[in-house]
Amino acid sequence: MHRIAVAWLTWELTHSALWVGLVAFADLAPAAVISPFAGAIADRVDRLRLATISQAVIGIEAATVATLIATGHMRIEYLLVLELLAGTAASFAQPARQTLMSGIVGAADLPAAVACNSLMFNVARFIGPALAGPVIAGFGVAPAIACNALAYGSAVLTMPLLKVDAAHRRGHPATASLLGEIREGFAYIIRHPGLGPLLAYAAIIGVLLRSVQEMLPPLVERHFHRGAESLAMLTACFGIGALVAGLWLAARGRVQGATRLAILAGLWQALATAAFIATDWFSVGLLCAALIGASASLHGISVQQLAQMAAAPAMRGRVLALWGQITRACPALGALLLGASGEAFGLKWPILILCVLALLVFAWGMRRKAGIEAVLESPREEPEGKTDAEGSDHRHGPLGPDPGGKRAEPSRERDPLHRGTDAQPGEGERLGEDAGDPPARQLRRGAGRP
Repeated sequence: MHRIAVAWLTWELTHSALWVGLVAFADLAPAAVISPFAGAIADRVDRLRLATISQAVIGIEAATVATLIATGHMRIEYLLVLELLAGTAASFAQPARQTLMSGIVGAADLPAAVACNSLMFNVARFIGPALAGPVIAGFGVAPAIACNALAYGSAVLTMPLLKVDAAHRRGHPATASLLGEIREGFAYIIRHPGLGPLLAYAAIIGVLLRSVQEMLPPLVERHFHRGAESLAMLTACFGIGALVAGLWLAARGRVQGATRLAILAGLWQALATAAFIATDWFSVGLLCAALIGASASLHGISVQQLAQMAAAPAMRGRVLALWGQITRACPALGALLLGASGEAFGLKWPILILCVLALLVFAWGMRRKAGIEAVLESPREEPEGKTDAEGSDHRHGPLGPDPGGKRAEPSRERDPLHRGTDAQPGEGERLGEDAGDPPARQLRRGAGRP
């Protein structure tokens, strides 16, 4: 409700596609700068408290926006600054909230939990616009934004009631400076043979395609020649498509095949977006919006499932912060570029060009699919928390050719690689069969993986 109301308010104040893009950029762009710090902080502090405080700031921002609108004092400059503040707070809330998930459910249920979490978001995307359209048409934008302030007030009051496993509620003790830990996080992701290319694919798709959803007000008025109720209908169709896809993924409840879904969803989203902008029939646009929502949901949930399962526990906050950076900063950058080009050339041809570029990115992703699957879809059996001081997971930490990264040499008597007292039946023999293979492959074979 808040986002659709702010986008409509911006359009009413300025009638400029550029300003709509700028306000969307102000809300989403802080993730580009803040998310790396937020992820490193989430890996150090009480994550539940961080989530509660950041959500309180967002609620206060919404109350301030609603008050300024109701009293007639709102200006576009004030709205830009306030949305920048809310975007900054959201950059802290996102990694803090998502890292709590593994402390609420067990590892076996984590893929379904990730899908359910995204499903709740997509339910809100369906219900919110459906409520916002009539509210804005009947009472203006202030009540719609005030509802958001009330909702965040509710979240602040109920978050402390969550029962979170203490090992996942707090991050690890600081092992380096904050900037040092940020560098470690980026190095971990870049050098990870699965997470690196998967998140790069998601980032480019975010810039090229997700930005279209941030530009709906000018698209509704200029492209379809309709008003606020139609904006709500269009946004609700995005939510319905995302809801159906989220329900299916939640019921599916596993990571096997998630890489293929994540990459193929980029193709489906590009085709649906091209069809959406190519038609001026609103009924066809509604169908295309549902397909865009479904493909975007398949892509986002699948990437998040893989990231949650593959990230070493001590790195999880930083990995999820980068995912938050991708989901917020990349659409913001795309919206800014699309808004600027829309002022000069209109929105139709720039969006079609972005869709063509997305098809090229999809072709690159398909070439990397097999390698990503091999790394990210093998089940991990190592208990959480078995990481060294630098955040390297000794069984699945691809910070280079050695799967454990930097670590002390383990004792041979207690090392299952050498059939010590802790070895599992059959583990040492299988690990010794292919000694010439890379260590990561030997470890996967040792756990019964391909």
